[in-house]
Amino acid sequence: MTAMTVMPREEYEWTVEDLDRLPDDGLQYELLDGILLVSPAPILRHQLVSANLYLLLHHGCPADLVVLYAPVDWRPDLRTSLQPDLLVARRSDLEVRNLTRPLVLAVEILSPSSVRKDAVLKRSKYQDSGVAHYWIVDPGEPSILALELAGGAYRTVGEASGGQTITLHQPFPVSITPADLIV
Repeated sequence: MTAMTVMPREEYEWTVEDLDRLPDDGLQYELLDGILLVSPAPILRHQLVSANLYLLLHHGCPADLVVLYAPVDWRPDLRTSLQPDLLVARRSDLEVRNLTRPLVLAVEILSPSSVRKDAVLKRSKYQDSGVAHYWIVDPGEPSILALELAGGAYRTVGEASGGQTITLHQPFPVSITPADLIV
């Protein structure tokens, strides 16, 4: 498995304008506080979990919200552009090209090369930028950790692994059995 590559710049930090000039070469380019993160395309298991979770979320999503899957750029500032594996946004926040307002939900599906990026770096940015809910899904275990923003910090609102079912009520009711996301 190819590890995530970080490409710092000596002259200045990366901006979203720099990111827009990069080639469309099949790699995932993200920007986190001015640092360029480059990741390989996700593996098949990752995509299977993403598709199954998308269907669950889409089925329960109320009309004022929308469920989207990567690649969709979320750009809360000029030095950050992240692509959650799945996200939920308010329909009123949809823009022509990117999302800039805080997300209702960001979901990251772990890959061997993305654990630190997703569980530490992105989690911190989502929290600091006011993303109300953050879920981390691990296809390897399989498991889900559901976090909710309260008082400026994430708190755990639910966890499940294997054949356990978790019912989450925010941002809207949904029941998830991690083992079922892999089939």
